[in-house]
Amino acid sequence: MAAEEIDLYLDALEELKRTTLSRLRQTILDILPEAEQGISYGVPAFKVRGKTIAGFAAFKNHLSYLPHSGSVFPQLQDELKGYVFSSGALRFDIDLPLPVPLVEKLIVVRLQQAFPA
Repeated sequence: MAAEEIDLYLDALEELKRTTLSRLRQTILDILPEAEQGISYGVPAFKVRGKTIAGFAAFKNHLSYLPHSGSVFPQLQDELKGYVFSSGALRFDIDLPLPVPLVEKLIVVRLQQAFPA
């Protein structure tokens, strides 16, 4: 996996999607500076010690945060009020980045799952 793959993914997007997802990428890297970046299943992904911890994707009318686990969102019901989500994707508006504290919580839950104490 390589950061350049994500650069290419973002470069192919229209400006507003690219800007919002670039901010999300930086937020993820600020939280997980050791993460390996690359493309997994056709979308940007961030791995720690070989396990995918976070990712994102652009769609026609929305963006998605991908926790790469179906059991992250049930643990954050209160924090996710107002968002549309399935077990594997949290939708958000193209022009409205996810709040940094929410991304931090999503990543903490996923890390706890991936690497139980």
